[in-house]
Amino acid sequence: MKTKLIAAGAMVFSLIILSYSKIEPNLSISELKRLYSSNDYTKWPKPEVDSLVYAQGFEDIGTLGKPEFPENNPYTEEKAELGKVLFFDPRLSKSGQISCANCHDPELSWGDGRRVSYGEGRLQGIRNSPSLMNIAYSKVFFWDGRASTLEDQASFPIKDTKEMNFHIDLATKRLNKIKGYKTYFKKAFGKEKLNQEEILKAIATFERTLISPKSRFDKFIAGDSTQLTNKQVQGLHLFRTKARCINCHNTANFSDNKFHNIGLTYYGREYEDLGRYNVTGKAENVGEFKTQSLRGVSQNAPYMHNGLFPNLRGVLNMYNAGMPQPKRKETQLNDTLFPTTSKLIQKLKLNQSELEALESFITSLSTGAYKMRPPVLPQ
Repeated sequence: MKTKLIAAGAMVFSLIILSYSKIEPNLSISELKRLYSSNDYTKWPKPEVDSLVYAQGFEDIGTLGKPEFPENNPYTEEKAELGKVLFFDPRLSKSGQISCANCHDPELSWGDGRRVSYGEGRLQGIRNSPSLMNIAYSKVFFWDGRASTLEDQASFPIKDTKEMNFHIDLATKRLNKIKGYKTYFKKAFGKEKLNQEEILKAIATFERTLISPKSRFDKFIAGDSTQLTNKQVQGLHLFRTKARCINCHNTANFSDNKFHNIGLTYYGREYEDLGRYNVTGKAENVGEFKTQSLRGVSQNAPYMHNGLFPNLRGVLNMYNAGMPQPKRKETQLNDTLFPTTSKLIQKLKLNQSELEALESFITSLSTGAYKMRPPVLPQ
């Protein structure tokens, strides 16, 4: 049954792709601008996507729809308001000094601007804190996918010894003793004391409300051709064709919600991180990390799972060079964990003008600061 469903899905996506305009290569910028800003994706030039990506189900880039809330945690304004207060409350940490907002600061595009984050006792983690903007559209959580839901994800920083270093049960007991929270609890869940599941549901509900405003790209493909410059239109076309970005950064959220080894495992060296393998224990997952959304990415440096890339041009240069392709030494011939860079990663041969155009397009996916005043905490 599963095989039939996959085949059916691939057929549907194949039919969708066939509906794209069959356009000759080397279109002029003015023609590309007309096609992409037509408010009709069937007029777009066909993307250059690997057959493997089509087989797994491919969805082109576009404009975000309304976020979905799970059946077991539907949206209510009162629950989101409680979640916002909890998100900013450092009393969820053992020391009472670290809140979710420490690593996901609204003043810093909902990241923290650091290579890796600081937690309790100024201990450093090993991974970069990505922005929480548009997390509602994610289907996998954390760089290695160790959380199954956004509610599940909210529990990990609380118990992590390098982050908030507290037990969720103890954090819940602490909150239940704060008189000022009783009104929030009553409005959100109809009672004055909550359990840990309800605490996590409230935080996840708030996080799902963090949706970016429409970007210049969104306005452009909706019909306003003035929103993108000629260079950005060139970059958009490169993104979907020669630059191969569309193979992983697809869907309206510019992420395929999958895991890939792009060659940055640092195997056997400083900064080694085996990624998803640490969750699954499967050799084929060594070095795989989640595809992060590119929406707002120009505002969220530094980059990659370890934050070692300070700017976008450095990232693009690495992709253009084909990323690291590690070769086995004689002593590693029988090493079953030796990482293999994804076949989706190839040398791109983009010239400097094309790299500039691609980077310029990526900046059009950002919308400026989306700040939020921290709430007054209950006492």
